[in-house]
Amino acid sequence: MSADQDSGSALPVRTSRYRRRGRHSSPHQLSLPSDSPALVIAVPGSARPESEEIAERVADMAAASCHGAEIRIGFLRGGRDHLEEVLSDLVSQDGSPAGVVVPLLPFPNAEADQAISDAVAMAEAPLLIADHLGPHPLLAEALHTRLADVGLARAARVGRISIVTAADGVIVGAVGDEEAVQAAEVVAVLLASRLTTPVAAASLTDPDSIKDAAARLRQAVPRVALAPCMVGPELTSGTLEAIAALTSIDFAPPLGSHPAVGKLVAIRYGAALADPQVAAMVARAKAQTTAARAKAQTTAARAKSQTTAAPAQPAPNGEAPHAPEPPSGDGEPEPAPPAGTTAQ
Repeated sequence: MSADQDSGSALPVRTSRYRRRGRHSSPHQLSLPSDSPALVIAVPGSARPESEEIAERVADMAAASCHGAEIRIGFLRGGRDHLEEVLSDLVSQDGSPAGVVVPLLPFPNAEADQAISDAVAMAEAPLLIADHLGPHPLLAEALHTRLADVGLARAARVGRISIVTAADGVIVGAVGDEEAVQAAEVVAVLLASRLTTPVAAASLTDPDSIKDAAARLRQAVPRVALAPCMVGPELTSGTLEAIAALTSIDFAPPLGSHPAVGKLVAIRYGAALADPQVAAMVARAKAQTTAARAKAQTTAARAKSQTTAAPAQPAPNGEAPHAPEPPSGDGEPEPAPPAGTTAQ
């Protein structure tokens, strides 16, 4: 039996047996066995009310896509519901992964990624770390929606016809360093195809990066808007307002609990389980567990047989123990002589 066949029950499958019409086939809809690894959402920051509300809504949406999976939420900071504490409660079955940690991050973030790696390393059970949410077309869709929510873009998707929007150019803001900006550039291209307007990427943690992107866009268009490609907990409250005041740019709200975020969490969870390397790891774990159980049963049976065939051990006084002999003849046993007399 191959590794994939042996571990097939641990891998997600599509809920429907037919391919839906249209361009998309709902890859976020997964049907999972009851013993599937837990889906752990790693949330940047601490468990403050606004972050908890976003995380809980995202978890509910992910649960709707991952039927059968246990959903948990762990925060990277603070003393309550910390990721390390959440992971410490997970138990592996037969050496298989006990959970899949999905970062609630659109793009790489060195500090948050290191915190997740440290928490996973401290856990006793084997765990998987899924990829970041982006880049992905769903992020461009969510950014379009957020821009439209505040009148910075037309709500309807645009085809090849150029139309006038509230903003003539858009900056896709990413939380992180150059690696995050590079990933955001992919989303910027996808968003530009939706809006048919110039779109650039910049770092929300570097005001100069935002200024430079705005200056480049303003060479071609008069009005620039900022679309923060972040869920929300990545930055402290008031950061976007400060950036907007510094750069004189209107901005859309963060992604928050947009449905695209919940779908992406489910997609990353399913992709982590469907990795061929994970299938091989699950197969090896099951094989090792089966071999260990067979060895234990063989050892127990051998010990039992040796105990049954072993000779009787000598009595403590050195004499060999012996069972009392049955009385000879068919009559009644002779009574013992009275005390103080000697048998004749």
